[in-house]
Amino acid sequence: MRSLVMGALACAFLAACAQQEPAQLTGAALVERGDYLVNGVVLCGDCHTPRNADMSSDLTRQMQGADIGESGPPGVFATHAPTLAGLPANYSEEQFIAFLQTGVRPDGTQPRPPMPPYRLNEADARAVAAYIATLPQASPTQ
Repeated sequence: MRSLVMGALACAFLAACAQQEPAQLTGAALVERGDYLVNGVVLCGDCHTPRNADMSSDLTRQMQGADIGESGPPGVFATHAPTLAGLPANYSEEQFIAFLQTGVRPDGTQPRPPMPPYRLNEADARAVAAYIATLPQASPTQ
């Protein structure tokens, strides 16, 4: 009897988890998942958010692009991380989602290091894009 109850509880738990699968998320839940991924897992802000004098992230300019300095041979490594807030320039949402899944830009090129070649699944890529799209873009005076 106990194993029957435990089996029923396990089935109920798995069913509840399946309903929360990232592919099923929409609206605020999708943006929340993207926030978790961007700020807690893939850490986009480490390069794409400018730093204060004390080297802390300037969250007033979150994902507004930042100089990242030279970390290798000239021309091999990027020296500036582009703005992501509101979606990267010249990317549609679908193009950005594809980039996060393949590591290939819409023009067929790949970004230079230190940008890692992310291979997110579609659900996570959609969540990241949804969150990035909610971030305020820089004003023309910034």
